[in-house]
Amino acid sequence: MKNLVLDVNIILNLWLQRVPDEQLLLIAELVAQREDKPYHTWVSSSSLSTLEYVTRRELKKSGMAGEAASQATRALLTELLANVRLLSQFGFDQDAALQLSNDLEDAQIVMAASQLQGCTAIVTSEKRFQTGDKVDQIALFEVNVWLNQEDNRPLQFIDLKIQQDAIRPQLEQNIHRVLQHGTYIMGKEIDLLEAKLTAYTGAKHCITVASGTEALLISLMALGIGAGDEVITTPFTFVATAEVIVLLGAKPVFVDIEADTCNIDVCLIEAKITERTKAIMPVSLYGQPADMDEINAIAAKYNLPVIEDAAQSFGATYKSKKSCHLSTIGCTSFFPSKPLGCYGDGGAIFTDDDDIYQACKEIRVHGQSRRYYHTRVGVGGRMDTLQCAIVLAKLERFDWEVEQRIALGQRYNQLMDKAGVQRVQQRDDRTSVFAQYTVLVENRSEVEARFKEAGIPTAVHYPVPLNEQPAYQHLCCVDCTPIAKKIAQRVMSLPMGADSSLEDQESVVETLAT
Repeated sequence: MKNLVLDVNIILNLWLQRVPDEQLLLIAELVAQREDKPYHTWVSSSSLSTLEYVTRRELKKSGMAGEAASQATRALLTELLANVRLLSQFGFDQDAALQLSNDLEDAQIVMAASQLQGCTAIVTSEKRFQTGDKVDQIALFEVNVWLNQEDNRPLQFIDLKIQQDAIRPQLEQNIHRVLQHGTYIMGKEIDLLEAKLTAYTGAKHCITVASGTEALLISLMALGIGAGDEVITTPFTFVATAEVIVLLGAKPVFVDIEADTCNIDVCLIEAKITERTKAIMPVSLYGQPADMDEINAIAAKYNLPVIEDAAQSFGATYKSKKSCHLSTIGCTSFFPSKPLGCYGDGGAIFTDDDDIYQACKEIRVHGQSRRYYHTRVGVGGRMDTLQCAIVLAKLERFDWEVEQRIALGQRYNQLMDKAGVQRVQQRDDRTSVFAQYTVLVENRSEVEARFKEAGIPTAVHYPVPLNEQPAYQHLCCVDCTPIAKKIAQRVMSLPMGADSSLEDQESVVETLAT
């Protein structure tokens, strides 16, 4: 994706009709809002005052009355801001700007443009405009030539930078708002985010916490799980799933996985239940929920709570219900690479149970029911206000991102099936948000080397089942999960994200099928 930053003179030429018709048409095309444009058009916030002043002045010179000129100028600015993206001056380096150019406004445009990721150019008709080595500079008539150039930015495994550009104005506003009010712990953004997350999932309660790991830990604590208890879960997941069980003195009981979805095999759960079993914790792996109805039915039979580890599946659905609202408790992560991520650690707990909600709220703040009055043992598990502000900005684009992830995941599926590549399967009664797009390959190290040579990043989620990890193998027989062991030797995850291009996907599949 390319970025075009419009200099003041380009916009004034359009508004005041100061250039030939063919140039006016090109500028209008740059400014027009269209979903299929292969570039983003930006205007620096430092340009707005100049645009307003010069336009109003020139309209008055043309004979328009003062108030009419002001109204016409405001209408033009309103239309512009509805169609382009606004570059702010947060973090502006004045010394660097002054070294760059004698014209402070030009320097501000260049410094703002240099924040953007990928190919970026400033479109200007001023020969005196200086960009230094920060960004490219192109004249208006060279725009089409520049747009036809290759974007040589390396393919990213998860491209958070493009996403950041897309939400930059709201992101910076939210962060700046927190810096202004200064309540960095338990600020008003906490309550606002929790309200939006409950509305999104349909759950009655949401408690934001410091991480996805903390969400699982606090949930287990709220259920009173401790020494001698057992929690049934999958060995094919990130270590946090088992880690929190062991930290409380309980024992993870590992159940093997399905070979096609890599989620826990429901058919094997009931045989693992004993009098010491206190909960079942399925993982919605790679962004797809497990067989939650069947799991909930088994749990109800034995009066057990179910905790959905939905660290990878926020935004997915199961039989039209949102992940995180499929069982007694749902837990998710806002780690940066997750479908909905912040820029640090964060997580959330969801439940319809009032008692569990109250317990989780108190445990989150060291077991306090009110300030300095501790009714239970707790942890320092609060999510930072700044991280909540970041997730709030990302939520505004999240519905679109989920749609894109599903569409791109399905297109990957079509390409893989056509190429004869074995992949993780998705069930028809649920959606996956494809937190990772994962295939199964033979001779994985050779395939990884081929991707590395092609400059395409890959990852392995996960190379060793938890029951074979040195810290956990004494808790469970090493050979009791043969499917997980076999799958762990073959899985490989490929670049995936809402902003992935169809060309990137084709390049990935071509490399894989070579």
